Amino acid sequence: MSGPLSHIKVLDLSRVLAGPWAAQNLADLGAQVIKVERPGKGDDSRAFAPPYLKDTKGQATKESAYYCAANRGKKSITINLSSEQGQKLVRELAKDVDVIVENYKVGDLARYGLGYEDIKAINPGIIYCSVTGFGQTGPYKDRPGYDFMAQGMGGLMSVTGERDDLPGGGPQRVGVPIIDMSTGMYASVAICAAIAHRAVTGQGQWIDVSLLDSCVALLANQAMNFFATGESPSSLGNAHPNIVPYQTFKTADGAIILACGNDNLFKKFCELAECTHLAQDPQYATNGERVKNREELTRLLNLVFLKHTTKEWVKLLDEGGVANGPINKIEEVFQEPQVQARGMQIELPHAVAGKVTLVASPMKFSETPIKHEMPPPALGQHTDEILSQLLKKSSDEIAELKGAGII
Repeated sequence: MSGPLSHIKVLDLSRVLAGPWAAQNLADLGAQVIKVERPGKGDDSRAFAPPYLKDTKGQATKESAYYCAANRGKKSITINLSSEQGQKLVRELAKDVDVIVENYKVGDLARYGLGYEDIKAINPGIIYCSVTGFGQTGPYKDRPGYDFMAQGMGGLMSVTGERDDLPGGGPQRVGVPIIDMSTGMYASVAICAAIAHRAVTGQGQWIDVSLLDSCVALLANQAMNFFATGESPSSLGNAHPNIVPYQTFKTADGAIILACGNDNLFKKFCELAECTHLAQDPQYATNGERVKNREELTRLLNLVFLKHTTKEWVKLLDEGGVANGPINKIEEVFQEPQVQARGMQIELPHAVAGKVTLVASPMKFSETPIKHEMPPPALGQHTDEILSQLLKKSSDEIAELKGAGII
């Protein structure tokens, strides 16, 4: 393995997305990640299908696309955690790792002798990251949590979607499980910080991250808008609450995104679009005035954009240095020359499908470049390897564990 975390070993006891996303980030960074799954069923997300991967003959396999999105770079071992022998195996693995990632309900793993204090007793330097819906403390700590719930409770849905008074208006979920992934990212950052802290002090620690906390943190400028005014922001569709124009506009044949992040860009846009009178009008000359007069300016710009096609606008604005972009379908994303040049689509061999196409990590390093070498594992693909090589189990011992349903 290579990468900035190639010296780190991770035990991934998490399922679905937030925890696995964090562990996948660590794997991308070179960490050796062992994923523990339930015998027979595995990670819950293996059942989040269709679609499934297709084999070399074009036939559907039993490998869900969803699972593959969050588990590249890992090795899979199946262990029955409800059994004492299974718990003993996990403790044996935990003795020799740097990081544990888990997303069980609060207290569940402690019942199995696999909580933070249990692992710390056998591995004092362990960095133990717990990912839950609501955190380890507070009145909601025992409640189950999912991304959708967090988006609603955390206020994100109230500022996402079309305006309530327009057709199709109302609270809207983001099109990808953004809170699961953001929580995974916060967890990854926290784990890396804990690794750095341990390198100086020798101390491990328990990290507590939650979906709701992460969603509240992601409110960012919208939370500050509330703190500054005392009024809850509302949804504005594709418009920005603090910058105008920063939204989508219909063109002669489709739509385009215009992002004028400052007054100079708005002036440049007006010159290119041959509507300089708007930039000279005191009602629109500064961003503050444009925010105040958002509706009338939007109406006027809608008329301007209908004069050309999306392709014509993109060419014109690109040449003029004004931030803009088309609204791509997913297939169009991977046709973008920039996406291709950055190597964001990769292909790896797969134990069941023959090969699998994946999205690459976006992290680029000058000295420790990321190398994607391991695909998402098939269920229990590495069980024998891990037991024999890491835990030094004999073939007879492995056979006995299999016969007892432990692995």
